[in-house]
Amino acid sequence: MRELDMFRNKDIYSRSQSQKSSGSYCCILLVTMAVGELYSDQQPLLSNGGHDNEYKIKETRIFLSLAKWVLKFTMWVVFVAWVALFFLVPTDFGTGLYDVWVNATSGTLFGETGSVLLLYSGPIVIIAFLAVPYLLVSGEEQQKEQLQEKRPPRFRLWTFPVLVDGPFGVVSAAELIGIVLFVMFVLWAVYAYTVVNFEILPSYGDLTLQEKRLFMLQMSAYTFGLIALSCLAFLFLPIARGSILLRLVDIPFEHATRYHVWLGNLTMFLLTLHGLFYMILWAIRGIILSEIIEWKSDGGANLAGVICYVFGLLIWVTTLPPVRKRYFELFFYTHQLYVLFVIFLALHIGDTNFSKVFGGIFLFMLDRFLRFCQSRMTVNIVSMKSLPCGTVKLVLSKPGNLRYNALSFIFLRVWEISWLQWHPFSVSSSPLDGKYHLSVLVKAFGDWTSMLSRKVSNITEDSQIELPLLPPGQIMASVEGPYGHESPYHLMYEKLVLVAGGSGISPFLAILSDILHRTKDKKTCVPRNVLLVWAVKRSNELSLFSSTGVESICSFFSDKLNIEVQMYVTRESEPSLEEGNIHKATSSSVFSIGGGISALVGTGNKIWVGCYVIISTIGFVISLSLLDIFYINPFSISYWWYKGLLFVACMVVSVFIYGGFVVGLWHLWEKRTLAMEESQEDGVKTDMMRPNEVFTEKNLYQESLASSYAVRYGCRPDFKEIFGSVSARWGSVDVGVVVCGPQTLLSSVAKECRSQNLKRRNYDPIFHFNSHSFSL
Repeated sequence: MRELDMFRNKDIYSRSQSQKSSGSYCCILLVTMAVGELYSDQQPLLSNGGHDNEYKIKETRIFLSLAKWVLKFTMWVVFVAWVALFFLVPTDFGTGLYDVWVNATSGTLFGETGSVLLLYSGPIVIIAFLAVPYLLVSGEEQQKEQLQEKRPPRFRLWTFPVLVDGPFGVVSAAELIGIVLFVMFVLWAVYAYTVVNFEILPSYGDLTLQEKRLFMLQMSAYTFGLIALSCLAFLFLPIARGSILLRLVDIPFEHATRYHVWLGNLTMFLLTLHGLFYMILWAIRGIILSEIIEWKSDGGANLAGVICYVFGLLIWVTTLPPVRKRYFELFFYTHQLYVLFVIFLALHIGDTNFSKVFGGIFLFMLDRFLRFCQSRMTVNIVSMKSLPCGTVKLVLSKPGNLRYNALSFIFLRVWEISWLQWHPFSVSSSPLDGKYHLSVLVKAFGDWTSMLSRKVSNITEDSQIELPLLPPGQIMASVEGPYGHESPYHLMYEKLVLVAGGSGISPFLAILSDILHRTKDKKTCVPRNVLLVWAVKRSNELSLFSSTGVESICSFFSDKLNIEVQMYVTRESEPSLEEGNIHKATSSSVFSIGGGISALVGTGNKIWVGCYVIISTIGFVISLSLLDIFYINPFSISYWWYKGLLFVACMVVSVFIYGGFVVGLWHLWEKRTLAMEESQEDGVKTDMMRPNEVFTEKNLYQESLASSYAVRYGCRPDFKEIFGSVSARWGSVDVGVVVCGPQTLLSSVAKECRSQNLKRRNYDPIFHFNSHSFSL
């Protein structure tokens, strides 16, 4: 067993020094070149060079396009090789390559740990490095050009729903491919390892039938541990909210959360089999108690593994839907045990095996530290409004250089309610609504949101009585984000169908506002036909639609834009409020201006994010080198659990010291930039204090949009009829369908999109399903 453990985990790291250093240098060089070329792309606009300037612009664009595709191709090659590694290692051929890799660098500074680190975690770190220049080269202009391209309608794997009912929810074709690949990997790995275990069985001498069965049971338990470790290499990647990797693939955090849940269930299932098989083995041998409390120095520390599994089991049980939905606070606080889970995992498997999962965990640590730094800043609420349905509108101040898209969301903490709880909310404002503020809608649903609604109602009532004075109960908040797509994907479609349930209207208010502003500014790449379908339980919820004053933005372009709104009140047979009062808010209040949202995470500056990732990684290599040179090698430290703990300590040091240094410089740069903006621009305070100025205008467009309302009582949307009508009217085009609401609504819309696409004729549209719903 000991020989097999060593046989599985040998690798090289001496080459990682030179390769990582040269890779970092090349990455920084590419970043510099990209920035320089982007800058030079604008220089000809300031001079009169005629044809020379045009030639330089074309040359620059060709260079940027070439650099973009070279980087993209390189990242794909590295990623495919990384995935292939997991499939090859369980085989004899993969084992042979593994041995060659280890023997070629044996006796180097980092030894086996460095070999495994470079082989298993090196690829994902390299991709993160290359993602920085790739995102810089791509740039906003390239994204705009891509969005403006006119293409015939075609199916896309990411937007074609395949499974609509089941344990996974709505699953697209691309997601189904990912699920199948993971299932194939687990089955293949179990089979391959089992074959290898049978092949090495004769090398243990003449064993009785009982001894052979016990040996295979032991090796099966070990196999499930190895496979679980491979899944752990991916587990932390989807939940790094502002990760450079998520920005690279343009997958927002609300989508990636599902993948973390799926991987978490698979990992814990494999770890359960890993521990269960060992328990059965020890019980048969009658040594279960002594093995559980054993803390080996030259192998896995069993007690640390048991403790690690207990923490993982607590996290797993509280994530089950019945527990999470009913006891969200228990789920939230229990989930913070992941810190202890990681520490005891390192104690259990040692530094060499832990190197296999280093990449994902390290990138998550970088993101978590950045979020921690951002969340320390207090953001005053600029204004608030209490609506009849119990929903609260909060307007938060932000710096002018903070970018976000209309389908973004933030995590909000209100200090007066809880110092620990963070809750996600979709942004209900467009980035074009105002440069120095954004807004969210918070519906009273659980304990936390109900307390916030009551507090806002009390404060706004008091503010109406004492208008000259500040309200006595001013609310202070902290914000993480905004998070979302790297590019505004709702602009990819000329025609949109927006389907909302209840408070799910919030992100669509941002989309409508964004489209109206872009149409007023005569910008290209704007959807020309929008159908909004909104289902609510009570008519008082319709006040949400007027909370942002969408119907009063801009005028005189009804010939360019067609917006149709269909509202459904499911639990009322007729209007319960007087005509004209249904959309009015009960109270509002304005507060003093405080600090704005920090731009450290979410859509933070790409160059700073790249420097943060690269320097922190280099710092880890330096820390690990110093540890090996001055402590581990001179004192012949060989305890697995102790080296695992030191390995994690190096990760923490690199994030806090090296990464903290970059974050400090980033923060100073941000403050300086904001100070320059405030000194150069007048009216900053006015923009922040009057976020609803644009919503008070009365114009012709308000009447034209109001006339397109259709409110139906006592019924639910008939999606077959709705999509059939859209198909007949809009013809052969790509139709973007965005849904925000409960799971039943998602399934119903996805099922109809799939049905329409499967029976599509040449002159019918293709419906692209996009979900904007998620739950923690």
